[in-house]
Amino acid sequence: MPSLGLGRTLVIANPASHSGRGAAAAERVGRFFESYGNATETFDLHLTKEPLDAIKIASQASDKDTVIALGGDGVIHEAVNGLMAIEKDARPRLGIIPMGSGNDFARTLGMTFNNPDAALAELLASATRTIDLGLVSSDLTPEGPVPGSPGTFFMETLSFGLDAAIAIDTTRRRAEGTNTEGSALFLTSSIRIVAAGSSGYPCKAIIDGEDTVELRTLVLTVQNGPTYGGGFRICPSAIPNDGKLDLCFNVKKPSVPRLLFLLALAKLGRHTRSRAVRIRTARTLNVEFSDRSCPCQIDGEELLGNRFDVRIVPHALDVIVPANCRW
Repeated sequence: MPSLGLGRTLVIANPASHSGRGAAAAERVGRFFESYGNATETFDLHLTKEPLDAIKIASQASDKDTVIALGGDGVIHEAVNGLMAIEKDARPRLGIIPMGSGNDFARTLGMTFNNPDAALAELLASATRTIDLGLVSSDLTPEGPVPGSPGTFFMETLSFGLDAAIAIDTTRRRAEGTNTEGSALFLTSSIRIVAAGSSGYPCKAIIDGEDTVELRTLVLTVQNGPTYGGGFRICPSAIPNDGKLDLCFNVKKPSVPRLLFLLALAKLGRHTRSRAVRIRTARTLNVEFSDRSCPCQIDGEELLGNRFDVRIVPHALDVIVPANCRW
């Protein structure tokens, strides 16, 4: 039987992902690779024990051909940042077995989520694509999670304002053991936070070093893929290998009922028709908030700062996608 092409493989699994189902999924994946020796040349399985573990483990994987992140967008985000600490010529490709609540990066890649058997089948009958990544540094986090790095990489989303507050709230609720998942979790947090009201966060945004926009930010989202929040199509045209980031931001301040309606429309990407919202692409974005700290999240994790420099990193990382990937 010919090799299925994963080569020397490292699996980094978050056992706490998907309300603890990640542990069973990791065990199942381990048994599979032990039983089917032709699937890999060698494989190692590491379970994360605390935040940032996946960064350290992935950053030491230069002797591997494939690193597989098993869990939600959080462990994938850490694995991406660990891999980006490796020189490009020695950098393994990334595969994912998505076991999370949001699974937005899995949606971008077209991977089946919360079904480890289906994800394994997709990895073994796969294609490889090279994707771009976003990179952000702030006045409070200039280096990012890896010492000496130019900032923090993101594979899917970076956002500011109410949607960031919502994402941070969903992360908190998952940590507290909520049974609500996916878009329902995002929507229930949205209703509570938006209903509390906000006057917005004044900021100056410079897009591609030329266009300066004064904003009172309720929503400012920077996307490498089309969705966030468990499938909300905030930037429906975003493609992760086109050399551009996609932006969505408000240019008017809707009423609370109107804002909730726009969030509902974002589930299908129909909010883009509103005159309160602007969609555009960019290669760089510089944002400075003037009078108070604005909530910010990166792939679902909180990021602190008042000044942020964002840019696209083209052709940054090889990823495994299903054979029928559409981009």
